[in-house]
Amino acid sequence: MRIGLAAAAFWLGIIGAAAPSLAAAADKIKEEAEATAPSSAAAADLAAWIRASGDNRGLPFAIVDKATAEVIIYAPEGELIGSTTALIGAAFGDDSVPGIGDRELRDIAPEERTTPAGRFMAAYGPAVGRKKVLWVDYATAVSLHPVVTSNPKERRMQRLRSPEIDDNRITYGCINVAPAFYKQVVRPTFSGQGGVFYVLPETRTIAEVFPAYHTPRHASAKAKSRAGDERRRRARDAEIAEPSDERWQGPRSVKALFGRWGR
Repeated sequence: MRIGLAAAAFWLGIIGAAAPSLAAAADKIKEEAEATAPSSAAAADLAAWIRASGDNRGLPFAIVDKATAEVIIYAPEGELIGSTTALIGAAFGDDSVPGIGDRELRDIAPEERTTPAGRFMAAYGPAVGRKKVLWVDYATAVSLHPVVTSNPKERRMQRLRSPEIDDNRITYGCINVAPAFYKQVVRPTFSGQGGVFYVLPETRTIAEVFPAYHTPRHASAKAKSRAGDERRRRARDAEIAEPSDERWQGPRSVKALFGRWGR
C-alpha cells in the first residue's frame, strides 16, 4: 500500500514558503504509519530470507523496493514495523558513477541520479550544520532523510502521494520519506547501532546484487550451532564498529559538497 504521513512541518529548522497546494496535499496524507506487507513478491521473499538466514546480524533492517517506490522497515527479529512510499533517484539504474560522492549536485547529470542497489550497513553520521543523517551508503553520498520542500517546483510532497510510480523518481539518489514517518519510525529504529539496508535492483538480477540469496545457507539457516552464532556476532560487531571509527573520515567527512543530507 502506498502510504504517507500528514506533515506540513519542516525538518531541522528548514523553513520555506509552502504553497496552498502543498499544504492541501500534506493534509491528505495519512497520519499514522501502517505496518503493511510489502507490495511486491520480490520484497516479501527477500524479507523472508533475511529472517531465516539471519543476514541482518541481529540489527534492524529495511528493504527499499524501487519498483514500487516503497521503504519497508523491520525490527531485528524480523517483525514488520512499518512501510511507506518513498522518493528515489530520478534515473533508472543500480550502480553509482565512480566518484559521485565527491561531486557537487550541479555536476551530476540526469542519467547519473540513481539509487544504487545492494546491501548496505546504514548508520547515522555527520552532515553539514552539525547535524546527523542516516547514511545508507556514505561513499556515494546516499542517505535516507525526510522530504525536502525547499524547491516548490519539484512538488515532492505531491509526488509522494501520487499513484503513479514514475512521479516518485525525483531525487539525485537519496531516499526521501515523509517527515513524520522519519521521526516516528526511521529515527527511533536506526538511531542506536544503525541497521542493514537492502535496496532491490531494477536493471540487474537479484542474484547479482545479493549473491548469498537462495543458497543452501537459506535452507538450513535455522539449524545454526553456537559456534556459528558466535561468528555472526563477531562479524556484526566488526561492521557496527566501522561507522564510528573510520567511515566518516577523509576529505569529505561532512559531505560539504552535498548540502545537508547527501544527494
